[in-house]
Amino acid sequence: MHYPRSVGEFQAWFRTDADCLDYLEWLRWPAGFVCPACGHVGGWRWGDGRFMCSGCGGRTSVTAGTIFDRTRTPLTIWFTACWLLATGKDGISALSLKRTLEIGSYQTAWAMLHRLRSVLVSPGRDRLAGMVEVDETYIGGEEPGLRGGRARGKKVLIGIAVEIREPKGLGRCRMGPLPDASGASLHAFVRAHVEPGARVITDGWQGYRGLEKLGYVHERRSQRAARAGGEGPGDLLPAVHRVASLAKRWLLGTHQGSVNDAHLASYLTGR
Repeated sequence: MHYPRSVGEFQAWFRTDADCLDYLEWLRWPAGFVCPACGHVGGWRWGDGRFMCSGCGGRTSVTAGTIFDRTRTPLTIWFTACWLLATGKDGISALSLKRTLEIGSYQTAWAMLHRLRSVLVSPGRDRLAGMVEVDETYIGGEEPGLRGGRARGKKVLIGIAVEIREPKGLGRCRMGPLPDASGASLHAFVRAHVEPGARVITDGWQGYRGLEKLGYVHERRSQRAARAGGEGPGDLLPAVHRVASLAKRWLLGTHQGSVNDAHLASYLTGR
């Protein structure tokens, strides 16, 4: 109801920085100004756009404490970047954002996207619970002649954990780089992202042995049995297979499948 439904509507709503500020003010204080320092309701606007609390006399702006605080980039550019990030099915790279919005430098475009992705992550996220599929995959491209999910030579090994909702559907997911596929690394990943007592479903890889001793109900699924029953690799752990495919498609569309290892963790945290 209060979100643009098309590009034309978006452009009509946010023609100027003043339009963007009005929208932010409505989102932040829909019933009128509330002082973030003392909680007093009511105040007045100064000529520089800041608000002064009629209770404590403190001054603040509608962008204070947001990703738009103290930015030199026009809010119309920020809002358009938000729109492109939210509506692009395959994501958007910093280079594409720079070219589309005619931003002065690649670094500015990259910093904007990094800041936008950072606020998509809920602070203090709870660990996954209930029924959770866990698996690993390699992200970043393959070297010719290598096969299999754990083959050496590919770029970064990623752990994936996905909640399964009943009777159907997927819940939350967690992804993160792994140093290797050893039991120590996999156990650490599960303990960091899955609540003890959860039912953890994995394939038969030996690195997952011992999860029962960590307080999990461990269900192992055999790849050999799946193949004998005519099932494909994606049928064994369908939830993590779907999430991995979406992450790889996003990286392919946004970064042409290649991403700096130093930034991969932050990209996956927001997925």
